Amino acid sequence: MENGNRMSDTDHHAAATPQARAAALRARYGADPALDVAWNATVAGLLAHRTVRAFRPDPLPAGTLETLVAAAQSAASSSNLQTWSVVAVEDPAAKARLSEVARGQRHVAEAPLVLVWLADLSRLEALGRDRAKATDGLDYLEMLMVGVVDAALAAQNATVALESLGLGTVYIGALRNDPEAVAELLGLPPNVLAVFGLCVGHPDPARPAAVKPRLPQDVVLHRGRYEPAQAGRAVAAYDAAMRDFQAGQGMPQAGWSDAALDRVRGPGSLSGRDRLREILERRGFGLK
Repeated sequence: MENGNRMSDTDHHAAATPQARAAALRARYGADPALDVAWNATVAGLLAHRTVRAFRPDPLPAGTLETLVAAAQSAASSSNLQTWSVVAVEDPAAKARLSEVARGQRHVAEAPLVLVWLADLSRLEALGRDRAKATDGLDYLEMLMVGVVDAALAAQNATVALESLGLGTVYIGALRNDPEAVAELLGLPPNVLAVFGLCVGHPDPARPAAVKPRLPQDVVLHRGRYEPAQAGRAVAAYDAAMRDFQAGQGMPQAGWSDAALDRVRGPGSLSGRDRLREILERRGFGLK
């Protein structure tokens, strides 16, 4: 596995064995789930996803940016409105400023490429203005949601493509700490929101990333009707799996539930994002 992330043809073949399949599921769930999972190279690659925060300084191969944008544009788009854009940031000073917005996350400055994914309603607004057509529908919250969903789908397509090429990524939601600073830095017009960033680079093998366990399927999968009571013991087991993961990564062993609840305890835990609605209004979004 190159750079701790890329799966060769041999790796893909091995991942089809029962032992490799069980190991991949164990890593993803921090346990041995009794799951009947169909398997192929794509599924194996998706389950091997990991967050990479340590990058080599090497430049990216030629054509990488164009490849990932082609993959991103192949994602679904609501009504084919394509209400997203992306800014590729490679300038060290600009990356350092984005790192400041993200409260000093070092990998934002160190990654050779940072992609800033945008919910972009300005393109349709300008098109309507140029053709003297009404665009009042852009003033509604629904359209901002369309832009955010479009950007997320596009970015995830790009992430899957990048990982298949042996590159590593980490999403940076902390760019929403100060959307106005990001807009000024990147020259974003009104009706455009930086939804999140994505650091891209070659994973540093000296600082490898591990697969982080996720909640058991019993917690997130509901069949036919939402069943809130089914979490219970499954969350407790997941807390234990997360503490084991955190110990292996040299992180504080906080588990999941306490950390998650601390993150949503109130406005003060949102890192400035409690002001997002007023910022969106200043950025031109109608939110009706």
